[in-house]
Amino acid sequence: MNQTMEKFGYPGSLVKELDHWCILLRGQQATLGALVLVCKEEVEAFSEISPPAFAELAVATRQIETSLQAFRPYQKLNYLMLMMVDPNVHMHVIPRYSETQSFEGISFPDAGWPAVPDLSSAVTADGDLQGKLLAALKAVWAG
Repeated sequence: MNQTMEKFGYPGSLVKELDHWCILLRGQQATLGALVLVCKEEVEAFSEISPPAFAELAVATRQIETSLQAFRPYQKLNYLMLMMVDPNVHMHVIPRYSETQSFEGISFPDAGWPAVPDLSSAVTADGDLQGKLLAALKAVWAG
């Protein structure tokens, strides 16, 4: 486990683990179903990930897109590789919705729609909500 995986709650936030990548539920749900795709390798530059990790990135993104669409149809999907605070290679995966989504009676607006995602306007998914979101995502996960 690298520092970035730990920061985003691995293993408790784990949706799916591949050989070179972990798909984690993002604790701060900027939009419903927000994830973090973290490379398991100890690298801090995208160009430094191994050829097998680059190859598996195609598998990971296909699973993410298929599964999130099955969970809640989105209009767009943003992959944000910000890497300003957390050092290891990772991407925030933000499904984008033109309308507010609801899950377990909680509203999840897409405050930035249709422009840049507003990561500061997020619902915190912890405790019971985190468990229910993880269960719902795992139930529809492709692959």
